[in-house]
Amino acid sequence: MHLSSKGEYGIRAMLELTQRQGQGFVQSSEIAQQRQIPENYLYQLLITLRKAGLVRSRRGPQGGHMLSRPAEDISLAEIVIALEGPIEPTVCIQEGVVVDCPFRDRCALRPVWEEIAETTHGILESTSLDYLARREAEMSVKRGDA
Repeated sequence: MHLSSKGEYGIRAMLELTQRQGQGFVQSSEIAQQRQIPENYLYQLLITLRKAGLVRSRRGPQGGHMLSRPAEDISLAEIVIALEGPIEPTVCIQEGVVVDCPFRDRCALRPVWEEIAETTHGILESTSLDYLARREAEMSVKRGDA
């Protein structure tokens, strides 16, 4: 799995919304500034995250963005899949994809790809935004940023 800037910036934005949970809607410009994300790019990411049901958005002077549900209920897997697509390293093991591979039944690599996908998905699924935000806060305190 390769995480592109899309995934990296999207996770940063979600962490900013997590840190501001309970403060109402957060303006895109504030997220962009705090997380060093190009604002035009962030706008597109927030649309994708909203369509995935991870973010709520509201227009207007009192508008902005917020998490759609508590941070402890949003996994890193949900964010990565929404922004990057399937976690599986090859198409041949993606669920619901029909692959006409002549080596399918005798492929020595297939079990390896399945194990990689299963392990990766397990780690991402068990990592919540809340956990990441708490870890980020602890690291800031250790560096003296807080």
